[in-house]
Amino acid sequence: MSVTMTDEIQAMKVMIKNFADKEVEPYAQQIEDEDALPQHLVEKAKELGLFGISIPEEYGGIGLNAVSKAMVLEQLGRTHNGFVSLISAHTGIGSTGLVKLASDFLKQKYLPSMASGEKIAAFALSEPGAGSDATNLSTQAEKRGSSWVLNGTKHFITNAPVADVFTVFALTDREKGAKGGITAFLIEKDFPGLVIGKKDKKMGLRGSYTAQVIFEDCIVPEENVIGEVGMGYINALRILGEGRIGLAARAVGSCDKLIELSASYAKERVQFGKPIAENQAIQWMLADMATETEAARTLTMMAAEKVDAGEKVIKEASMAKLFASEVFNKVADKAVQIHGGIGYIAEYPVERFYRDARITKIYEGTNEIQRLLIARKVLAEN
Repeated sequence: MSVTMTDEIQAMKVMIKNFADKEVEPYAQQIEDEDALPQHLVEKAKELGLFGISIPEEYGGIGLNAVSKAMVLEQLGRTHNGFVSLISAHTGIGSTGLVKLASDFLKQKYLPSMASGEKIAAFALSEPGAGSDATNLSTQAEKRGSSWVLNGTKHFITNAPVADVFTVFALTDREKGAKGGITAFLIEKDFPGLVIGKKDKKMGLRGSYTAQVIFEDCIVPEENVIGEVGMGYINALRILGEGRIGLAARAVGSCDKLIELSASYAKERVQFGKPIAENQAIQWMLADMATETEAARTLTMMAAEKVDAGEKVIKEASMAKLFASEVFNKVADKAVQIHGGIGYIAEYPVERFYRDARITKIYEGTNEIQRLLIARKVLAEN
C-alpha cells in the first residue's frame, strides 16, 4: 500500500482535525445533554464543504477520491460520533448511489443542493423483517402510469428525521426478488405518502437521529429510479461496500483520540507514588491499542485504494469495517479501564466513545454478515 498525500489533502486533513478538536469537541457534552447538534457547527461543516466531499466538483462538491475521503472521515472520527454520523451518512450511503448510478437528470436536480448541505440525504434499506437479510424486503413499488407507488416501512434509518432526500429500496418483482426484482428510488421527504416516525431513543450517537420511514401509497415519478429497474440489490451492495470504508475510517479516528486521552491520563494519574503510565499493565494496554489501530488504518486505506483503482472491494471493505469496528470497541474498553472510575463518568469523553463504539459492530451490515461476505470471497478465490 502506498498512499500519496498531496499538499492540498494534507492541508485539508489538518483543517478538519482542528475543526474536530477545537470547534466540535468543546460542544460534545452539550450534544449529549440536549441530544441535538448545535446549528452553528452544522453550518460550519457546510462552509468547509464537508457535505460535498463525495460529490463531483461539477455538481458543487469537492469530489474527493476514496483515499482522501477516508482521511477526512478519520479526522472527523476524533470527535462526537453523533455529529460525524450526520455527515458520514449523508456523504456515504446517502450520496453514493446518486453519484455512481443515477441519471444525469437526477444528478443535476439533487447533487448541487446535497453538496452544499442544503438537502440532507438518507439511505433506506433496513426493514422490521429485513435487517441482516436485506433480500427479504416487504416494501413494494407498483408501476402506475408514469409513476411508481410505494407501500411499506423502513426502520433504523439514520438522518430520517432531518433528511430531505432518501435512497429507498423496494420490491418491483416479488418472484425475482434480489435477482432482478429490487429497485432503488430517490424520494423527497415532501412526496405524498411519505411519513417519518418518531425518533428512536438509543444507547449512544446522541444528536444523530434514526426513525422509521413509512410509505403509504407514496407516489414517485418514474424518472426518480436510481440505476436500472430491478438492479437495486446489486446497487445496494455496491453502495454499502464503499460506505463501510468510511465507517472504518471514522472508527480509526476515534481510536486515535482514545489513545491520546488514555496516554495523557496515564502520565498524569499518580498511584502508589508514581504515574500509572510507568506500570507495565498500562503500557501493554496502550501498546495493543496503538498496534491494532495502525492495523485497522492500513486495512481501511488498502480498501480505499482499491476503490480508486476501480477494483471490486466487497471483501476488502468488509474486512476494514469488521476489523476497525472491533478494534474501536476494544480500544474504547481499554480506555475506560485505564481511566478507572473516571472513565465510567458521563462527563468524560471515554464514556461517550465507549457507548458510541457499540453500534459500529451492527450498522451498515453486522460483523457476522461481514464475516460471511469475507468467507464467501475466500472460498470463491481458492
